[in-house]
Amino acid sequence: MTLKRPAERRGATSTGASEMLARKAETIFIEANRWALIAILSLMAVLVFTNVCLRYFTNHSITWSDEVSRHLMIWLTFIGAGLTLRHGGLVAIDNLQAVLGGRQARALRALVAAIMIIFFLTMIWAGKIYVERTMFQTTPSTRIPFGYIYLAMPIGFGLLIIHFLLVLRTYLAGGMGALQQSDDAPPVAG
Repeated sequence: MTLKRPAERRGATSTGASEMLARKAETIFIEANRWALIAILSLMAVLVFTNVCLRYFTNHSITWSDEVSRHLMIWLTFIGAGLTLRHGGLVAIDNLQAVLGGRQARALRALVAAIMIIFFLTMIWAGKIYVERTMFQTTPSTRIPFGYIYLAMPIGFGLLIIHFLLVLRTYLAGGMGALQQSDDAPPVAG
């Protein structure tokens, strides 16, 4: 039996503690993302329901409700894309990697992952330009600068990168199918 030195024991404990802290931070990040989606979807539902009721009962409607609902849908789409990717819910054509052997399939998935990250970074850059160009144009009803609506694009792709990096090891090991089998994944039809 070998006795561990105090420094070795601290190293093992700090590694375990840092791993636990990283998992806790990831859980907080996922929950914040989920609650943001819930809040946006709830706001959309209340807004549309209220507008329908007002239109039906009073023959008047909220003039800006359609516009705001549309803008919330844009935010919902971009903010939710990262969680969808994380759980393997995005479309993936994996016929080639299924035919390839283990090492070749992992290499192909690594290439696909690199291409995805490059695409996400490109979309953040393009979104930033789009936001800058539309910041002085305003929406018809609410007079909100379009830049704030299109800010969903770089933020959403930033979240996509974070979510993808957090599940990258699982993706490289087994592809999108492996992401669908993770413990916190919602049920996926298929």
